Amino acid sequence: MGAATYATWAGFWPTSSGPFAKPMNDIPKVVFSDSLESADWAETTIVSGDLTEAVTRLKQEHSGGYLLAQGGARFARSLVKTGLIDEYRLVIHPVVLGSGERLFTAPLTIEPISTTAFSGGAVAHVFAAHP
Repeated sequence: MGAATYATWAGFWPTSSGPFAKPMNDIPKVVFSDSLESADWAETTIVSGDLTEAVTRLKQEHSGGYLLAQGGARFARSLVKTGLIDEYRLVIHPVVLGSGERLFTAPLTIEPISTTAFSGGAVAHVFAAHP
């Protein structure tokens, strides 16, 4: 996650009592930031420097599992540029804003894998990335 997402979530999850609080507090978290100097949220590591090198290293260290990236559009665009994303899981909510930040700034070849519709109107699409 990026520093902005970390700041928001670290202010919420440690004191939350909801059903997702324990998993969110217990899972290992990596914050990609060149400005954040410390992280007080449990199981959080800060990584600075080259994003491509850091993601490559994390993928090697966790080759038997998967890495999930959470964050805003700017962080997502940075990850897309690395070319290291294997799968995109996009949840589309039925809200029309009229403007906003683009997630993809250049054409991207992806292959649909699955779609799930939720009762509240959101739809989750899973796509395989192709180099």
